Amino acid sequence: MINNLAILGASGHGKVIADLAEQLGYRVSFYDDSFPEKTALEHWNIVGTFSDLLLCDSSRFEVLVAIGNNEVRKQKCDELIQRGFSLASLVHPAAAVSQYAKIAAGTVVLAGAVINAFAEIGSGCIINTSAVIEHDTKIGEYSHICPNTALAGAVKIGKCCWIGIGSQIIQLISVGDYTLVGAGSVVVKNLPANVTAFGSPAVVVKCDKNS
Repeated sequence: MINNLAILGASGHGKVIADLAEQLGYRVSFYDDSFPEKTALEHWNIVGTFSDLLLCDSSRFEVLVAIGNNEVRKQKCDELIQRGFSLASLVHPAAAVSQYAKIAAGTVVLAGAVINAFAEIGSGCIINTSAVIEHDTKIGEYSHICPNTALAGAVKIGKCCWIGIGSQIIQLISVGDYTLVGAGSVVVKNLPANVTAFGSPAVVVKCDKNS
């Protein structure tokens, strides 16, 4: 049986999601606020805006928000849930996910990713290409774990975090909500919420005004 998937966000990330969704047997359509000026993404049709999507019958399809910005993704998902839409969770066939891991609604796990035993991934997350999430690690909702990252055992990542490409986080480390870890960083100490950290070892280089 073919299921219908509405993808919000006609972007490069959206292309990856559409490709994965088709591998999993979905029929794909895109919604993006560039419509009607833009009506296609590669060979996929863009059929409406976000407002158009909200007016659709929520029983017709599942939805996945393909927007890289964590806070925007959260906002759109919250609106969709309030309107009664079901968020899809997609796991690439070439990902290795433990039978004891938990993956919440709206999350995508891309090719080559590894999620080991008793890891927990919150809703609306992006576990990108070849990311490694070790045992007992917990990822808060709407966080993005970028390609080729490695999170060791029992790491705790807050909500709406961004763990940059190629970063490594050693075991038992906590990263606070809304914190950004720069590309290629090595995190060996806990990081508070609302900061940007970078380097090897990673140090805080910027604090949010509200932190």
